[in-house]
Amino acid sequence: MTAPTLDITVTIKLFAVYQEAFGATEISYQFPPNTPVKAVLDRLTLDRPQLAQWHDVTRFGINLEFVDPETIVCDRDEVVLIPPVSGG
Repeated sequence: MTAPTLDITVTIKLFAVYQEAFGATEISYQFPPNTPVKAVLDRLTLDRPQLAQWHDVTRFGINLEFVDPETIVCDRDEVVLIPPVSGG
């Protein structure tokens, strides 16, 4: 008999358009083990379809380091989604 796999919990820090869409500075979601960080963005886009326009231009960070979209998140990781920003 195989033991059940437990979901992992990640904290997602929200900035710019993500913060506006969710009305919060951070949220927590659960994912199955071996989930790539790009799946975090996929989940947020499902919850807030207006974010789809930012999907292909968002960069990812885990625990204060920039990472590739295929990087696997671990339990209690802090994920940051970084949309393009403009300054003035």
